[in-house]
Amino acid sequence: MKIAIVGAGSVGTAIAYASAIQGVADEIALYDLNGAKATAEILDLQHGLQFVPSVQVQGGDDLEACRESDVVVVTAGAKQKPGQSRMELAGANAAITRQLVPQLLELAPDSVLLFVTNPVDVVTFVAQESAAALGVEHSRVIGSGTVLDTSRLRHRLATTLSVAVSSVHASIVGEHGDSEIALWSTANVGGAPLTMTEIELDELLHEIRHAAYRIIEGKGATNLAIGLSTARILATIANDERAVLPISSRHSFDEVGEICLSLPTVVGRRGAVEVVDVPMNDHERAGLQASAQAIRSSIDAIS
Repeated sequence: MKIAIVGAGSVGTAIAYASAIQGVADEIALYDLNGAKATAEILDLQHGLQFVPSVQVQGGDDLEACRESDVVVVTAGAKQKPGQSRMELAGANAAITRQLVPQLLELAPDSVLLFVTNPVDVVTFVAQESAAALGVEHSRVIGSGTVLDTSRLRHRLATTLSVAVSSVHASIVGEHGDSEIALWSTANVGGAPLTMTEIELDELLHEIRHAAYRIIEGKGATNLAIGLSTARILATIANDERAVLPISSRHSFDEVGEICLSLPTVVGRRGAVEVVDVPMNDHERAGLQASAQAIRSSIDAIS
């Protein structure tokens, strides 16, 4: 299993680090336009390889490093600044995506493309359009979606209810951003439904939606948890686990059209396998529709 990571910034290196520690791949290639930065990060990782499962780490400032990769993770793009929404990055990062996709598919024609670049739903849609023009099915181009947001939610619920996070089952779906929603109607702890009040749940969702802003304000970027959550997606692909994760993939909505957003999805060796038909109440369906419209508006703005 060879994983290539495009972008050696804080997110790309966190993904490489988490993947190396967990033994996700046999080879990790790290690419960045800034060759000195890429080389330094590669050396730093190589110097610790004695302490992790067997893996080769290489790369640099030549995109050729991505050749024959099984999965290419794209983190390249403008970074979210304090007070800036993910959607405000759309135009610049969509342009980068349109340029990258043909190059990556030429080097790794059978790869799964996993986008982490924000706004991830818009970027994933743009990438799918570019890949489709080359005959690549949408299912092989996916986004990291709300896997991290779901982890944030489960952590906060576990802390609030004083239970292990592994016993919490709840999902964030929709946009990876300000319009995302929680599927409270199916959330449970060890099979028991949540007993929190509506006000408590609303406050919790608000906290999850704004978690990234708080981290960016404090340290300039979110990187550690997205590194871990992306490594989880990569492990699912590498092992063809067919695990259910809320990744970003292609969906169609009435009065909105086709977009990419997150819903619980079976993930395997070739990317998105199928979407799980999770029950939703009317309020949740309305929220998902609104989230889809927000994404569509951003896609239309850059088209």
